[in-house]
Amino acid sequence: MPAPSSAITGATSTVLTPCTAAIDDACVAATRRWLERAVIGLNLCPFANAVYRKKQIRFAVTAAADADELLNELGHELLLLAQADPAELETTLLIHPDTMNGFVDYHFFIAEADAALRNLGFDGIFQIASLHPAYEFAGSLQDDIENFTNRSPYPTLHLLRESSIDRAVAAFPHAAAIFYRNIATMRRLGHEGWRELWFV
Repeated sequence: MPAPSSAITGATSTVLTPCTAAIDDACVAATRRWLERAVIGLNLCPFANAVYRKKQIRFAVTAAADADELLNELGHELLLLAQADPAELETTLLIHPDTMNGFVDYHFFIAEADAALRNLGFDGIFQIASLHPAYEFAGSLQDDIENFTNRSPYPTLHLLRESSIDRAVAAFPHAAAIFYRNIATMRRLGHEGWRELWFV
């Protein structure tokens, strides 16, 4: 989730570069749990619950092992999203557990991903939001609780439709305040509260 957090939904799952079924299932299950308990449960994104219930997400798990493979998978997913009816497929979570596990590498990869998006002609049509288990906002310390708003179970590229973002922002007049509200939520929760979320 960027600032403000982006809408995420919950429906289909697909393996791209083949993973084992066990890895695929574990990635999707952990990501769903995170969405339900953190993103929706803490209301980090006020747009997430409705689209989650409509089951308009694609959970795409890839075993891409390096940047080039992941860029290929990203291109495939962007093309698929472009061809899909938004009523059926609103957004995609491209989960890549086998590459970009270090946040610094992931951070620099995002620039490559954005360049790939532009090269495919999707600038202004789609946007990529960054999610990572070691996510750090600029100027924060590694263990700052605010970083946990974007800490997904696995490194993930969240592919969003720009038109959907525009509609969501128009429907929520104080959308710019979501980021700051989320900071306040996480500070009230604290690290102990965050840990307790996963034992409910």
